Amino acid sequence: MSGAGERRSEAPIGVFDSGFGGLTVLSELIRKMPGEDIVFVGDSARCPYGPRALEEVRGFALQICGWLVDQGCKLIIIACNTATAAGLQAAQMRFPVPIIGVVEPGARAAAHATRTRNVGVIATQGTVASGAYERAIHNIDAGISVTSLAAPAFVEMVESRFRDDDALPAAGQGAGALFADAAHARTVAEVLAPLAHAPIDTLVLGCTHFPIIRELIAGAVGEGTVLVSSAEEAAHDAQSILARRGELACAERTAHRRFYTTGDDVEDFERFGALVLGSPMTGAEHVVLPEV
Repeated sequence: MSGAGERRSEAPIGVFDSGFGGLTVLSELIRKMPGEDIVFVGDSARCPYGPRALEEVRGFALQICGWLVDQGCKLIIIACNTATAAGLQAAQMRFPVPIIGVVEPGARAAAHATRTRNVGVIATQGTVASGAYERAIHNIDAGISVTSLAAPAFVEMVESRFRDDDALPAAGQGAGALFADAAHARTVAEVLAPLAHAPIDTLVLGCTHFPIIRELIAGAVGEGTVLVSSAEEAAHDAQSILARRGELACAERTAHRRFYTTGDDVEDFERFGALVLGSPMTGAEHVVLPEV
């Protein structure tokens, strides 16, 4: 590899989300590519994106992608399904680095996994309203039937629980342990009730918050339903792209990770991050994004 290529391999990956849910993508990136530098932005000042107009969300996505490009990122992941649906194409056309979202990777995995060609999608209101998953799945297999359900209550449930000062999992347990009780299980079952009679055999977790409550979702839809995490699939795509471009960082190098939030919730951000990543997340900073 040339000297220029080596320097490019050590450039960071940029990741952003409307809030904290994109940390599930970050967790997968670290697991798959531990030597990669990462710049993560949580746009918690404007969270949630789901109820907002897609045009407004597109502007947010372009603004944050531009800032990440200025940070020298070699690849950007829009780790938010709503922002992917609203702004991925516009960002890809504007900026000179690979930009991937979480919709297409999740859609592809679901289309490949389904045996009955019946796929369910749970996501935010904005993602469901955009029809992004239906289009992405049908671009792969037009014969697949897609049943979509907006589940914004899951986002609020996860974020409010993570902001609860008394919410701490026991030693050795992951963040999902915070939801291992009958009340949360009932909430998840109630939200997913409209899918009870849908003949789906594969369900896309179309919001990056949802992998945190994966076990509850699995319990509600039954053992026979394959769950597809858009967060996990996006991290896999990022690894594949960088490998093909010869831009993967050495797995043994010491990685540097920077965390930013647009809100005044730095302590909550670090707390949420530590729970999702399973290790302390320190040094998070508040960031004011430039106007576009």
